[in-house]
Amino acid sequence: MNATRVELLDEVHKFRQAHPEVRFVDLICLDIPGHFYGKRYPIEMLEKVAAGSALKLPQNCVLLGAQGGLYEIGDYCFHDGDPDAPRRLIPGTLKLVNWERQPLGQMLISSDGTEAPIEFEPREVLARVVQRLAARGIRPVVAFELEFYLFDKALKDGLPQYPRDDLSGDADDQPNMHIERLSRFAEVLDDITETARLQGIDTTVITAEIGPGQFEINFSHNADPLQAADWSALFCRVTRGVALKYGHRASFMAKPYLQYPGSGMHIHVSLYDEAGDNLLARDEQRPLRHAVAGCLELLPELMPLYAPNHNSYRRFGAQVNSASKASWGFEDRDACVRIPESDARNLRLEFRLPGADANPYLVLAALLTSIEQGLDAKVEPIAALNDDRESGVDFPTDMLDAVRRMQASERVAAGLGSEFVMVYCENKRQDHLAFMHDISPREYRWYL
Repeated sequence: MNATRVELLDEVHKFRQAHPEVRFVDLICLDIPGHFYGKRYPIEMLEKVAAGSALKLPQNCVLLGAQGGLYEIGDYCFHDGDPDAPRRLIPGTLKLVNWERQPLGQMLISSDGTEAPIEFEPREVLARVVQRLAARGIRPVVAFELEFYLFDKALKDGLPQYPRDDLSGDADDQPNMHIERLSRFAEVLDDITETARLQGIDTTVITAEIGPGQFEINFSHNADPLQAADWSALFCRVTRGVALKYGHRASFMAKPYLQYPGSGMHIHVSLYDEAGDNLLARDEQRPLRHAVAGCLELLPELMPLYAPNHNSYRRFGAQVNSASKASWGFEDRDACVRIPESDARNLRLEFRLPGADANPYLVLAALLTSIEQGLDAKVEPIAALNDDRESGVDFPTDMLDAVRRMQASERVAAGLGSEFVMVYCENKRQDHLAFMHDISPREYRWYL
């Protein structure tokens, strides 16, 4: 028995000893739109899988649309017999689910690292990029930050309502960054962060953001980029589940209110060599500037990953900390790429463009690919916003235009894989058609 199987069996045995009440375990994986899919296994069967029994799920689960439907994409879904594909358990991710009515376990699974990985599975796409960088002696250290909104659990005419706190019963309708808002929603926020820690997610700072019911929670810097993305994906699941216990809905929708700020996904990235030295700080920070140039140059061709649905594009061009062009700057939150003040050891860039609704595996894969291509090209970036407030590169603000640009990009195909690009772009195109196949109440008001 190999070392990984021994490690997994030990993990399962310890979990069963610590939680004898748990009878089932959810084995879960993220699909292209960023939803978890999977199966619920009796915990006895999990031991068999850990010991080496085959674990397979339909390959085409990865291709599910935003509403869970299957689309005809190339030869997939309706021409391939819907075959199973191998998955593996991800060590260290078997944790207790304590927000449901009955105690459950959950564990991440993936096709990366199997004999036949699925080329377009999000975690596999990121794994290939990380492996490519590792072969070049580049070790990324990554930290995610996620913004989200809390709403009242009850919708009114299908529309979200401001959340009410348990202390005063008042709606959170005076958005600001006052610390008292953290106290008013302390119970649900504390439970979210504590439950996240039970899942192995190392959360740090909590901020009351500007929107009503809007908060941001940061994660620690992580030398394992795959685990950093795991944390981000799992945190969304934790937050939605815990919020319901307190009479709230939690959402990572990019722009739930037109009049208030959207929710972003911010990613801090620094690069180290095998000796532990910061690559970005070398040669008077030239590699940092080359990395920035790569991010900005490739950004217009990667927009469908950073803004994956129609609502995502409503977030851009707002008055507060939201870019309308691909830009960069030192300590500038209006920029897509912000360079926080730090010493040489911790020098990093913060990528602020993606929405909180984006798939963390794919965002990080795209960002690292952009940085890699920038380091190779060794081109100086455009002027920083600190020097020119009008500096910036236009990016598409229409979803179909963005998809066309991504699908035509040879650089994106080279960095992320041509099969993934084809599948992802067609998935988004089909999502667009499904989204438009509906007549809204406003359309009747205007044209009936």
